[in-house]
Amino acid sequence: MNTTLKHWKEAATLILAAGHKLGADSLSSRTPLSGSYGGSHLPHKSSFDYDVLLLKRSSKSGFMPNAYVFPGGMVDSSDFSSEWLDIFKSFRNSPNFGLRSVKQSAESRPPIFATDRLKLGSPIPGEVAFRICALRETFEESGLLLVVSKTEEKSLLESTEEKCTTDQILHYKANELCSSELKKWRALVNQNPSNFIRMCRELEVLPNIWALYEWGNWLTPSGRYGVSRFDTAFFICCLQEIPHTLQDQKEIVHFQWSTPSEVLQSYQARELWIAPPQFYELSRMCRFPLLNDLHNFSSQRATEGCEQWLPVVVLKDEHYISLLPGADSPFHPVHQ
Repeated sequence: MNTTLKHWKEAATLILAAGHKLGADSLSSRTPLSGSYGGSHLPHKSSFDYDVLLLKRSSKSGFMPNAYVFPGGMVDSSDFSSEWLDIFKSFRNSPNFGLRSVKQSAESRPPIFATDRLKLGSPIPGEVAFRICALRETFEESGLLLVVSKTEEKSLLESTEEKCTTDQILHYKANELCSSELKKWRALVNQNPSNFIRMCRELEVLPNIWALYEWGNWLTPSGRYGVSRFDTAFFICCLQEIPHTLQDQKEIVHFQWSTPSEVLQSYQARELWIAPPQFYELSRMCRFPLLNDLHNFSSQRATEGCEQWLPVVVLKDEHYISLLPGADSPFHPVHQ
């Protein structure tokens, strides 16, 4: 982790999209949201065959209280620990542990990914460590665990060595361990993030970093959300179906699986609050109402890298407005 940063703390976030189950009760795990769709430019919820996971932060949170966010959080030193070299020993000879290369030039790469972690004392590349962070935080906050078993490791290694994509089908699943094991390890990881390494070692599993595709990089603007500011790597992952989810009742007090358009409609109706990155990314996802299309797009664009975005917050007519790159008019912003 980069402790030399003056204004921001490094963090990682995971956008989780999961397909609807087939069958009469296929939508039983979804959270219905009220709100009219009449006259909306957004796709109707019935257009989507997947939902996105949002978590509601506690009212006592020091950062964005009561906001609905994607799972994620601040990086821990254990995410960059050299102990991961042993966990990923089968992939140590593959660049970035078998992750596909990004075509983006080093000069245009966001610092969160471009920083040489070896110079900061860690043998774990940033592309790997921030995925570990996103997976660990998702497990802590929602109980969803994305790992690769030893039986799957060999085929995954072969596919990375042959330069094949490991994502030709939506095969990613979560929580394939028994519930008692999940509950036990979730409590331990919440107590100490380094227990995530211990869990992977004892259960003989790997964090499924290969299921996460690079999606974006957002910086927290000053003065709007409290003292803390974050440099956050955004990843996306598509799951076959909605897994069992459980909030931690600490930082997170509620969770919901809803379509991107449902969330945006609820935000516009002031039934919930989301920050500009969530608004923007959910709006992007509305272009892909089918999970397979979203998955394919995410996989293909991930190799292009991403840009670092810092919203500029202005106050106009008693309303805060976030101006994003390319916005030349304060009348077409993301309202907060």
